[in-house]
Amino acid sequence: MSLPEGVERRDIDGQETLATRGPPISEEATDGAWRAWDPRRSKLAAMVAVGLDLPITAGEPVLYLGAAAGTTASHVADLAPTYAVEFAPRPARDLVAVAADRDRLFPLLADAREPESYAHVVEPVETIVQDVATRDQADVALANREFLREDGRLALAIKARSVDVTDDPDAVFESELDALREGYEILDRARLDRFHEDHLGVIARPRYCHKQNA
Repeated sequence: MSLPEGVERRDIDGQETLATRGPPISEEATDGAWRAWDPRRSKLAAMVAVGLDLPITAGEPVLYLGAAAGTTASHVADLAPTYAVEFAPRPARDLVAVAADRDRLFPLLADAREPESYAHVVEPVETIVQDVATRDQADVALANREFLREDGRLALAIKARSVDVTDDPDAVFESELDALREGYEILDRARLDRFHEDHLGVIARPRYCHKQNA
């Protein structure tokens, strides 16, 4: 497993952890300019920790769907310009505060299920990161596929309990992957249970994207 430029494994507070360089949030553990990126608090970091290759290139734009209070989005913004979409007003306020001292983090109060509401702002991106706790997670990824460059990648965390709390997680994952295949080719996947119970990390690329001018 290779780490993207800007992500390192470092010993912070006596524990090896993923880390990025940027302003820390609250009481976040640091080592000089490096800040710990905890897989227990970040599904994207968990995807890296379980061996999935993170499809983010330094300096290339990212669309982050489901940014919540901005913890993971801030780490992504340490690496690349990041459009961070969050629907709920309370975490969105925290996201705005996190973005205040980060000139590459652009918070958007919007619904990821309605990409037309931010299409006038978001440029074609290399990567979509999605962590949206909703029933229609594959549909959200399909709706936002229009923003991906033809050689872009999707990094998706599927939360089984948000799709169907009564069904077996494996069955939920397969159902969501089948739906996702309508517009994406699945490149890799891995369970994240070591850090986040009943979650599946997925790396995919778009299938039938229209040509875009980057």
